Amino acid sequence: MSEHILEREQWVPCPLEQVFAFFSSARNLEHLTPPWLKFRIVTLPMAMEPGVKIHYRIGWHGIPLKWTTEMETWEPPHRFTDTQLKGPYSLWHHTHTFQARDGGTLLSDVVRYRLPFGPLGDLAHALWVKKDVEKIFAYRQARVAEMFGAARAA
Repeated sequence: MSEHILEREQWVPCPLEQVFAFFSSARNLEHLTPPWLKFRIVTLPMAMEPGVKIHYRIGWHGIPLKWTTEMETWEPPHRFTDTQLKGPYSLWHHTHTFQARDGGTLLSDVVRYRLPFGPLGDLAHALWVKKDVEKIFAYRQARVAEMFGAARAA
């Protein structure tokens, strides 16, 4: 089973505290997730902190899936990490970082992920999953650009 890494950066012309406040609300995940995933939050946490679990439902190519993540680290307004406890991946570890830079905020995402099913998972990654993960994050960057008035970055 191969581990895959997705890295994205995006600068927005808004203050660090404003950007972090938006990302610190689980409710805003629905605004950042493409409609084709049919993303729905099942349980909305009262506050974010290490150990908080969030339950979601998604639809991936017509397959309904349950997804549970746990907030692993919570370091406002600079960083948080969530890890999948239950869902379609054998590993999903997403680190979000926020840095004040050039009068705005640099957002960085690093996702380490692995699919189940050994060689079949690697084949699925090559055929569909890699493209889907990239499309999800491209959508996310476009939405962030719309909401915060910034151009997409590499």
